[in-house]
Amino acid sequence: MEEKMRFIDLRSDTVTIPTAEMRIAMANAAVGDDVYREDPTVNKLEEKAAMLLGKERALFVSSGTMGNLLAILVTCKAGDEVIMGNQGHTFLHEVGGMSALGGIFPNTLPNQPDGTLDLAMVARAIRGEDIHEPRTRMVIIENTQNQCGGVPISLTYMQQLSQLARENELFLHVDGARIFNAAAALQCSAKDLVQTADSVTFCLSKGLCAPVGSVLCGPQDFIEEARRFRKMLGGGMRQVGILAAAGIIALDNMVERLSEDHRRATVLAEQLSQIPGFSLSKGKPQSNMVFLQVDHTVYPDLAVIAEQLKKESILIGFSGPDEIRIVTHYWVSDLDVQHVVRVWQNLQP
Repeated sequence: MEEKMRFIDLRSDTVTIPTAEMRIAMANAAVGDDVYREDPTVNKLEEKAAMLLGKERALFVSSGTMGNLLAILVTCKAGDEVIMGNQGHTFLHEVGGMSALGGIFPNTLPNQPDGTLDLAMVARAIRGEDIHEPRTRMVIIENTQNQCGGVPISLTYMQQLSQLARENELFLHVDGARIFNAAAALQCSAKDLVQTADSVTFCLSKGLCAPVGSVLCGPQDFIEEARRFRKMLGGGMRQVGILAAAGIIALDNMVERLSEDHRRATVLAEQLSQIPGFSLSKGKPQSNMVFLQVDHTVYPDLAVIAEQLKKESILIGFSGPDEIRIVTHYWVSDLDVQHVVRVWQNLQP
């Protein structure tokens, strides 16, 4: 029998718990020592991931933060520079690891409302051989772009950014934590979206429901070096096929259903934005995220909203002093959406 979540948890898709099928696969997983590359389940996951993303090799890592950091450490050396968005996860939410552990400098450019970086600004930001400046080695783009509303970055833009990177001998890495959401929103394959990128990290434990882990994909020599850095960071794992087994189920069964989460996010956005005091701050959702602006003249305290919802078994998150972020996922059903709307309509200031 499928386990249910105690709350309708809309704070993030990181709160997803593994399905019953995943738990069975984990319990029965064939395992070995992954540092020795002897875990058959990890090997299968990495082969599947590389094939799905169209890259030569893949590496199972503990988190997307680790995957992004490994990509940077492999590509850059101390004193080098990486161009990235000022709303990107690598800049905002990864504890400055690239600087603290690699001595690598982030050169941040403003994300456009659609999540992209202006290509002309990227071109102007590239630095080279002037002895006063760090060398630019890399560009990172996040897809979907969380802070801009969970927006998918188009295939056309990805190709244009890649061309600019190649012309300037820069490595292009995609923080694709939700790359399968982007692909579902754009009705294309994740492989197509990252075809012209050098590397990509994607998360198994968000919308894909696995309990732990991300996968870094890229060229063979790049992945070999990433494996070495993974060990340096304490990420060399042993019988980790128990976790990889859930990742295999995630790739087999969870990718194709992500559009259901997007549909439910759209319903919530349409219904909740009609309630006085709430409006869509980042437009109609394009994937599984809804951002609601709260009118403080109607609801002066967001904590009161959260407490009322919690009493009705609904959890929400905040992305600013007057902004609510709602994220749909596998464990949010159509009935849950109806319940959320009913409760929201009866909120008290």
